[in-house]
Amino acid sequence: MSDFDSLIPGWFKVVIETGNDLIWSQYLIGLLITVGIYFTIGSKFVQLRWIPEMFRAIGEKPETLDNGEKGISPFQAFAISAGSRVGTGNIAGVATAIVLGGPGAVFWMWLIAFIGAASAFIEATLAQIYKVPDEDGGFRGGPAYYITKGLNQRWLGIVFAILITVTFAFVFNTVQSNTIAESLNTQYNVNPVVTGLILAVFTAIIIFGGVRSIARISSVIVPVMAIIYIGLVLVILVMNYDQIIPMLVTIVKSAFGAQQVTGGAVGAAILQGVKRGLFSNEAGMGSAPNAAATAAAPHPVKQGLIQSLGVFFDTMLVCTSTAIMILLYSGLKFGDSAPQGVQVTQSALNEHLGSAGGIFLTVAITLFAYSSVIGNYYYGQSNIEFLSKNKVILFIFRCLVVVLVFLGAVVKTQTVWNTADLFMGLMAIVNLISIIGLSNIAFAVMRDYQRQRQAGKKPIFKPEQLEINLFGIESWGMNKKKNSLY
Repeated sequence: MSDFDSLIPGWFKVVIETGNDLIWSQYLIGLLITVGIYFTIGSKFVQLRWIPEMFRAIGEKPETLDNGEKGISPFQAFAISAGSRVGTGNIAGVATAIVLGGPGAVFWMWLIAFIGAASAFIEATLAQIYKVPDEDGGFRGGPAYYITKGLNQRWLGIVFAILITVTFAFVFNTVQSNTIAESLNTQYNVNPVVTGLILAVFTAIIIFGGVRSIARISSVIVPVMAIIYIGLVLVILVMNYDQIIPMLVTIVKSAFGAQQVTGGAVGAAILQGVKRGLFSNEAGMGSAPNAAATAAAPHPVKQGLIQSLGVFFDTMLVCTSTAIMILLYSGLKFGDSAPQGVQVTQSALNEHLGSAGGIFLTVAITLFAYSSVIGNYYYGQSNIEFLSKNKVILFIFRCLVVVLVFLGAVVKTQTVWNTADLFMGLMAIVNLISIIGLSNIAFAVMRDYQRQRQAGKKPIFKPEQLEINLFGIESWGMNKKKNSLY
């Protein structure tokens, strides 16, 4: 692989590093926690009290569109967002967080996931409220849409649309394809150019096939790979059952500095746990709402519940599975000079399972990362369509995504991770401030859902029956022909 970093000007690296330090060290972590607590209390701990409702909602059938086709089901919308959430962040990101922040970073990942699940509920509910019909008879939406329609701030919606398109469709996809190529090259000596060409071709086939193609692929890949991955960890836990309790105690003690294992103390654990936790579960970042808006659901709260469940799925199951494997690894080292990322996870699996571990991780990384490429692309497409209806621009965007997937496989992209962190932070700040401004609407819709549930009804969203007036959603629940779906 060529060293792409050598082509990047030094001043650009300084700007990126300075921006990251400013955003992450001084603003974003406090904002994430404050907003998460606000929504947790305001929703009366929706992420706990409605867990049974989450599982009920995810199994519901999709509504039928006017063209006779089934709309995107709640489960498929969940799979698209999970496809983006579940990726290299769950394998390489968790390892890096532990190496740099110590075992305590895992605790802070759990905490940010718990309170972030409330933020995820709010942002996904808002995405459903302000979704719009698309050209295929389905729906699209997300922060750019609810910022524009709910807050009447189109300029800010444009800013967010640009940020998420660059972050996910371009930067994150470059990282994902790079991870796949490195893994295949290390394990099987596959030429990165060959990997890049194969990835580019498959990406082109899927993204030119439309959102339903994306949903079908994600709904197959994500559950299968997650089940296998978690199942493998359960085997490792059985093999090391006597170390589980001590490991959990170490995580909690390290989170508060009671058991010091790194030089970074509690601050490093918090920073790495929150930073990599957000990269993995995306709660409050404003990305998953783009997938939530595609579902043909009779009430916005249903997608809020499903996306809240997605945060738990990502962090409490997949990320924790990776953390367990790594913390049980006898050769684990801490600090800036220690091995990081996928190399650590690779070594842990090899210790627990022998050579089979390396083979499995190669397959897992390929599936995790590729599902993320698919989900990331859709986020970009939804926001490109927000910026412009021009089909030529959409075509150029798709071609550019394919090219960048190829380039990501054949070049080393160290600086791109820092760039991704900066844009991810900016996205989160814009989105968190926006959903706070629209929180009264989300809470009102939540109460409407609860009233209907308590009355024994199947909740159906009718804006005119809410306790507050809503603007900009005259076409809610209608397709492009303005025929009511509900």
